[in-house]
Order: sequence, then structure tokens, then C-alpha cells
Amino acid sequence: MLLGYWGLFGVAFAAATILPLSSEVVLGGMLLQGGYSPSGLWAAATLGNVGGAWVNWLLGRYLQLWSGRRGGPVSRQALARAERWFNRFGQWTLLLAWVPVVGDPLTLAAGVLRVPLWRFLGLVFIGKGGRYLLIVHLAVA
Repeated sequence: MLLGYWGLFGVAFAAATILPLSSEVVLGGMLLQGGYSPSGLWAAATLGNVGGAWVNWLLGRYLQLWSGRRGGPVSRQALARAERWFNRFGQWTLLLAWVPVVGDPLTLAAGVLRVPLWRFLGLVFIGKGGRYLLIVHLAVA
């Protein structure tokens, strides 16, 4: 069963990067299957997803190295949209880092805009952890 937690961690980690994966489906399936601790699954999914977002933040810190090159980690349009969100709503937008399509560019933009790491991790943890907590609650109820 330990491999199941690590597997969920890995899927959640990868899903927080630019890979199109759905950790919510894996989490829900594991909860419905039974045999796993809901709090353990919550922790694996949350920590994996926050870890993947941290990788995006790191990439954002060094994004200017890819400026003007094809094949960069995110399109200029997506990054510009994320920067507009930051300029309009501030760092609190990181609470929405779990939202499909806009979440990954937000975490990259946070790195580009030099959001302090501990603030970034705290806000992302609250948003992503809250989303997984809701999934766990709905699946267990």
C-alpha cells in the first residue's frame, strides 16, 4: 500500500507541472477503492502537487533564459495572462493555483515576479490542500 501513496504523490507532482494529468481522478479512485487512509492520501496529493508547483516557481525564476526561444515551458500569452492576474489581484491569486489552465501559469508567473518562496508555498498549500480536502470529504461522505 505504501507504493500507492508514493504513486499518488508522483501523479500529483506531475499534474502540477505542465503535464496534462488529473490527480483528482486518481485520488478519488483510491478513496473509493478503500484500504488507504484518507488523511494519508490527502497528504500525499497535497505535498506532491505543491512540490510540482514549486518546480514551476523555480522555472519561472529562470524563465528569462528561455525568452524568445521556441519550446519554452509556457506560452508568452499564458504568462502575460498570469501576470495581469497578479497585477490586478496580487499574490492572493496563488490560492487559485489549483484551477485548471490558469494554475500552472500563475505558479510560473510567481517565480518570474519574484514572489518570496515561503509566501508562495503557504498560499499554494492552502489552495491546493483545500481542494484535495474537499475531494476527500466528498468521497468519504
